[in-house]
Parts: sequence; structure tokens; C-alpha cells
Amino acid sequence: MLTDTHCHLDFNKFDDDRDAVLQRALEAGVERILIPALELESSKAVIRLANSHPILFAAVGFHPTDLDGWNENSIEHLRELIHPHPHPSPSGRGDKIAAIGEIGLDYYWVKEPEKQARQRQVLKEQLQLAREVGLPVVIHMREAGDAWFGQASVDLLEILTEWQSGLAAEGHPLAEKPGVLHSFNGNLEIAQKAIEHHFYIGVTGPVTYKNAEEKRQIIRQLPLERLLIETDAPFLTPVPHRGKRNEPAFVAHIADTIAKIHMTTREQVAEITTANANRLFGWGG
Repeated sequence: MLTDTHCHLDFNKFDDDRDAVLQRALEAGVERILIPALELESSKAVIRLANSHPILFAAVGFHPTDLDGWNENSIEHLRELIHPHPHPSPSGRGDKIAAIGEIGLDYYWVKEPEKQARQRQVLKEQLQLAREVGLPVVIHMREAGDAWFGQASVDLLEILTEWQSGLAAEGHPLAEKPGVLHSFNGNLEIAQKAIEHHFYIGVTGPVTYKNAEEKRQIIRQLPLERLLIETDAPFLTPVPHRGKRNEPAFVAHIADTIAKIHMTTREQVAEITTANANRLFGWGG
């Protein structure tokens, strides 16, 4: 069974055939799909969508390029979504909320230093919310240019490692499964540093592209036990569907490519990465 740990199924590109997309995902063996939010209203939307189908789960939070609506009340609004009243479950948390995300840094679209500083502050506040509620984080990172290692990576690693080290120092259970670097596009050094601090590495469609040999070499050097597979649908469509809208069923092609890289089978990759997702998000097998 496969898991798509990052899919924007709430986007309007799926409005005309969302049920059919879910059916194709089920037929492809996808047993869990995580839908990340971008800001407060989309956080509400992904929760509603997650509640509509048993294989769907939600992540709530503010994306670094969607901070126009962020204010001093935003953390409390997110907290209320995570711990609604009355409580819907014995745990006191909506069972369909599996993570805080998509959060992080983006210096590609946001170049002004003061806005980048605001991204860092909002990220830190959302990381503290994750600590408070015990949910892992889904991390977005994009550099100012095409470089695989730049200031965004430096800033992000500093913030994440300090946060995770603090969790470890206080014996917080989240320290062993703090989150995932979504759609990883960094170098081997970044990946290894993240893994040292117990983060998972998200692998998306570009790993299947003909010109992505350097990316495949990095994935070859990372243990399967630290990988998650994601579509990021409707974006980053893998080969052989490149050029079309991406969808959760296509996660199978990412699993096939990772299997070739690691010289194993799709079934083995599916089993391990699904177990990784179950461990990280706590949604069961």
C-alpha cells in the first residue's frame, strides 16, 4: 500500500473530478493522503475535505508565501482548529489533523529582507505550536535562485535543528519524529543534517525526470527508512505523465523510481515509506 504525504487535493484544479481522482488513488493502492494548508481559510478547507473521506488527512498552518493574513491572533486560530470545542475525540484533537504545515521559508518568491525575517519569525511561532500540540511539521524551503545550498537552507537548518534539539533536551516525544522536508531539493549535506535531527526527506516527481541524475544520486545515499513519497499534486507530475495535472495515483511512479535507485521493488519501497508515514503522522497502518 502506498501513501501520498503531500497533495493539494483542495485546489480548484480537482473540483471537476475529485471523487474520480480519489477512486484512481484507491485503485493504485494509495491508503493515506495528507492535504497541507496554506493559510487560515485553507486550513479550514482541508479539514472539511479530510473529514469527507477515510483516507484523507489534513495539515494546518501558514505557508511562507501566504502570510498576508497572518496577525497576532493567527496562532490562536490554528490552535482552535486543532483543539475544537466540543472535542471531537477522546484525545481532544481532531483525529484528521495529522501535522502543522505547510510551513517554512521561501526566498525565491519573497526577496525583501524584512519579509524574509517575518517568514523566520512566523516559522518559529508555528514550530512552537507544533511542540505544544504534539504534531509533526511539513516544511517548505525554496532558495532565492537555482542553487541547492543558499541562505534559505542555512536559516532553515539553524531554526529546525535548534527547535529539534530543544525538544530532545526536554524529552519531548516529537524530538524523534519532528517532521518532513517536503519535496526535498537540497544537497546531500542538508539531507544528512536533517536526518541527524530525525527529519524525514520528502521525494516528489522530479526524481523521475531525465535531467535529475544528481537528485537520484542523493536519494541513493539516503536510507529508505528516512524517505517519504509525495506527489505535491497538482504540481510536479512524474514521468510518464509529465505535462499533465498531477494526482495521488501517480505516487506509484515515484515509488518505482526509488525502487530502481535502491535496487529493490516497488512493494518494498511502498511498505517502508508507508510505515515511515504511519510513524511520523500517527494515523495508523
